[in-house]
Amino acid sequence: MKKSTFQPRIVLADDHPAILANILKLLRPHFKIVGTVENGKQLLDAAAKLQPDLIILDIAMPELDGIKAARELLKTGTKAKIIFLTIQKDEDYIKAALAAGAHGYVLKYRMQSDLINAINQVLKGHSFISPIN
Repeated sequence: MKKSTFQPRIVLADDHPAILANILKLLRPHFKIVGTVENGKQLLDAAAKLQPDLIILDIAMPELDGIKAARELLKTGTKAKIIFLTIQKDEDYIKAALAAGAHGYVLKYRMQSDLINAINQVLKGHSFISPIN
């Protein structure tokens, strides 16, 4: 009998193409990336259409920032877990992200060391916040 392997469907949202490329390079060997978008409004559309298991998004994005987009996603009843990937390390941003429904908060400069672990923790029902140094 074959062991079933769950392949979570992930949508990425960041307005910097180079950052999106780096995230894709890091995650593609491990996870199924079903969409990438460059702003919060596109994220809402992609989440409704693609029904991802997990959304990784930046806070600072045009048209609708990540915090507002996360709030809107919750209003739609999304089942997707949310992880912020951001340069914002101020405690107020972390609190706002968690209040908006985030399950994880990863600092971009810690992406290589923290993002895959954060995804795995969040998918297991835990939360993850990068150490702030």
